[in-house]
Amino acid sequence: MIGTQKKACAFLQVTAIILTTTLILATPAMAKKKDPPPQTTTDGLTLAKSTKHRLVYLADDVDFGIYNKVMIVECAVAFAKNWQRDYNRQERDLSRKVSDKDVERIKDKLSAEFKKVFTETMTDNGIEVVTEAGPDVIILRPAIFNLVVTAPNISSPGRTRTYTADPGQMTLYLELYDSVSSAILAKAMDAQDAGRAAPTMSYSTGVNNIAAADRVLKRWANEIAGHFGATTNPNYVDAPKADDKTDAEE
Repeated sequence: MIGTQKKACAFLQVTAIILTTTLILATPAMAKKKDPPPQTTTDGLTLAKSTKHRLVYLADDVDFGIYNKVMIVECAVAFAKNWQRDYNRQERDLSRKVSDKDVERIKDKLSAEFKKVFTETMTDNGIEVVTEAGPDVIILRPAIFNLVVTAPNISSPGRTRTYTADPGQMTLYLELYDSVSSAILAKAMDAQDAGRAAPTMSYSTGVNNIAAADRVLKRWANEIAGHFGATTNPNYVDAPKADDKTDAEE
C-alpha cells in the first residue's frame, strides 16, 4: 500500500513538472492566453492535436490496431491547488468544512470510480481488461488533477441541502505504453467541466457527484476505446466540439 502511494505521488509530481514546463494546457478556470505547446516532447512524441481543452502527443507510426486488451494502472488523483483551503474559507458552518480525511476519501473514491467506469466501458467496447502483459496489451496510466468539487458530500449533523448547477471540473492526464517493450505510445490531456453535461440546477449529493464524474469518465473511456482497432490513426481523439477551439482559433 505504501509503495503504491509513493508511486502515485511520484507520478503526480512528474505530471506537475510536465504541466509547468512543456505541456501547458488551459483549463476552464484558466486564462485564455497561453504559450503554444511544443511540437515534440523530450521522449520523442509528436503533437497530434492541440485544442482549447486538450493536447495529444503520439509516437511516430504508432499502430493501435494491434492492441485489443488493456491494463489499467491505478489512477492518481489530485485536487486543484488550495481547493480545500478556499472551500473552507467560504463555508461558515464548521460541521460542513472539508477535512483532510474527506479529501483522501474523495480521492480514493474517484480513483476507484475511474477503474470501474473504464473497465466497464472498455469491456462494452469489446476490449478485454487484463492484468498481465502481452503483445496485444496496451497499458493505460492515468492521473486526474485540477479536481474541483463544487459541493462535496460531507457527513454533518442536521439536514443541509446544497443546490448547484456546476458539479465541478477535472483534468485527465493519460500515458499509453506498449506492455511488452514499455515504449511510450501516447500522452493526452483533457480538461472537462462536469457542469456542461448537466447544466440545470440540482440538489447535490454524493450520488449526484459520482454520477457527474461518471459522465466525464465514460466520455473519456469511450473516446479512447474508439481508437483501438484502427491502424496508424493520427487522430487519437475525436474532432473538437463547438467549444473546443484550436489554439489558432483562440
